[in-house]
Amino acid sequence: MEQGRRERAARFVELHDAGTFLLPNAWDVGSARVLEAAGFAAIATTSAGVAFSLGRPDHADAATGRVDRDTMIGRVREIADEVRVPVSADLEDGYGTEPETVAKTISLAVAAGAAGGNIEDFTGHDSRPLHHLGLAVERIHAARAAADASGEPFVLVGRTDALLYGMPIEEAIRRANAYLAAGAQCAFIPGASDAATIEVLVRELDGPLNVVMGLTGNALSLDDLRALGVRRVTLGGSIARAMYRHLLDAARELAERGTFTYADGQLPQSELNELFQRR
Repeated sequence: MEQGRRERAARFVELHDAGTFLLPNAWDVGSARVLEAAGFAAIATTSAGVAFSLGRPDHADAATGRVDRDTMIGRVREIADEVRVPVSADLEDGYGTEPETVAKTISLAVAAGAAGGNIEDFTGHDSRPLHHLGLAVERIHAARAAADASGEPFVLVGRTDALLYGMPIEEAIRRANAYLAAGAQCAFIPGASDAATIEVLVRELDGPLNVVMGLTGNALSLDDLRALGVRRVTLGGSIARAMYRHLLDAARELAERGTFTYADGQLPQSELNELFQRR
């Protein structure tokens, strides 16, 4: 990793030490550059947004068009090469069950320029949605070892989808703390969006908490989350979905009414040209 990127990765590690920061999710270089220009200290990728940009569904399997690891890592590299802020990679389940596969995914992400990444315990199978805890912990251990072996600063995030699958908060806490003990530097528990739940998680977790907004609730502001003690706030694929909402609305207006009001709020081309000038 070149020196400038290494310094950015080190700054990303420091962001997790204290305070609260917003880490918005990009899906391509253009969206990443817009978020960077808005002044965010770091950005993340969204696997859902990347999939949608390729005309693929999110949470798919190989048979239904899942984005493969090489393609996803390639998109991470494209973004990391074009922005001057740290990039954290959405690495889903590590692109395989075995700890060795997860370790390889982390190594590839570091080589692509990622300053961090998350590994989730979701299996992709509704009949058994989460990996057995023992295996899930081994996967985090392997990811941590791979990150450390790279010699580069890297924030490993352990994600549990326990709340998304209706499991009690105690199970989410048990899993998140196990991942933190195994080497994750931040716990990510999607499905926690109300103040009462978040307050319990902040109190019971043995490390920083990441929550995602824009998916399951928007009532809490960043100031509210800061007051609750949340360390990191991500947005998942919500910005990408909002963009596709505008695209679909424009397409329907054109196809069904033949009018052009969709263009009333467009950005001037000169503004975009200036934003996307090569640096």
